[in-house]
Amino acid sequence: MNAQRQARAVRLGPRSLTALVLVSAVGVAGFGWPFLAPPTSQLSAHAQDAPWLFAGLLVLLVAVVAAAISESGLGPKAVAMLGVLAATGAALRPIGAGTAGIEPMFFLMVLSGRVLGPGFGFVLGSVTMFASALLTGGVGPWLPFQMLAMGWFAMGAGLLPGPDRLRGRTELVLLAGYGFLAAFAYGTVMNMAGWPFMSALASNVAFDPQAAVPANLARFLAYCLATSLGWDLGRAVVTVVLTLTLGPAVLRALRRATRRAAFETPVTFDTSPTVRRPT
Repeated sequence: MNAQRQARAVRLGPRSLTALVLVSAVGVAGFGWPFLAPPTSQLSAHAQDAPWLFAGLLVLLVAVVAAAISESGLGPKAVAMLGVLAATGAALRPIGAGTAGIEPMFFLMVLSGRVLGPGFGFVLGSVTMFASALLTGGVGPWLPFQMLAMGWFAMGAGLLPGPDRLRGRTELVLLAGYGFLAAFAYGTVMNMAGWPFMSALASNVAFDPQAAVPANLARFLAYCLATSLGWDLGRAVVTVVLTLTLGPAVLRALRRATRRAAFETPVTFDTSPTVRRPT
């Protein structure tokens, strides 16, 4: 039996794809500039200012990408779905705040990106992080980096193979494995965003603008091991457990809602005059 093609809430067009690639390239530079800029560059000379610069730039670029994706086909049905899922994710995030990486929001982002596609996943990840920051008071220079990283995280789930034919245990194992690795990847890139703020005089694992790339890479690995490994492991394990246990029910619910919403069917209005029958 042939699998039914899975509908997509957003179909990425050339303009939105271009915007997404550009913001991702700037994001890579914003996260990884300590390893891209030589010690003699002006950027390294302003190590304490560079994260603020990239944070401000990412705010604008993420907004541009969201607008471009919206223009490419984020209709009223998709907006309603986006609002429900973003509100749910924002409500889930504070549940385990401060407790060893217990963050149930991540598994919802994986499953939503898988069902609704990469374009919707990117917007959902970004909007959810923004909404949760407003809810918890977590607004700061790290927020644009969180929005971009979560957008990548949910978008990657939408790019996994077999969206139309892969089902059952095999799909759950694929999503659980992706969630496990992506949870560590998210923690690592967020470490990159905060690491340059540390003063090199404060710790031997802090970013040193005068050091060579291999030395800073060793410092960064030591920083990750010392500060976030336990948290990232907790996030990864929680994501795997929730995906394997609640995943089947959530996937069915999302796919049922997607079929009923009929995102790819244009909304039409009947403008024909109504004929009243005589009584």
